[in-house]
Amino acid sequence: MLRIATFVIGLLMLAGYSVTAFATPATFCGNRAEVAQTLEKSYAEHPSAMGLSAGGGMVEVFSSKNGTWTIVITQPTGLSCIIAAGENWESLPQMTAGNRI
Repeated sequence: MLRIATFVIGLLMLAGYSVTAFATPATFCGNRAEVAQTLEKSYAEHPSAMGLSAGGGMVEVFSSKNGTWTIVITQPTGLSCIIAAGENWESLPQMTAGNRI
């Protein structure tokens, strides 16, 4: 249920609604260190992939060995927000030009 709430709040944020940090065990927005610490403590998730968005935000995928995952975006201002989360994460092998799908 917590993962569904996280996803819904992420969708609200993407739609332009103002969502602020909550004083509950699940922090939806905050500084990056706090968000990363919460994901590690609550779900054993660690950063597994990252990239930059067109708007300059850093997008990170946090995942765990048991398959949970969370996508976090950190804005240039330093605010990090959870934008999606789920289960059954599976890392793919590194692709090269000769073995692409």
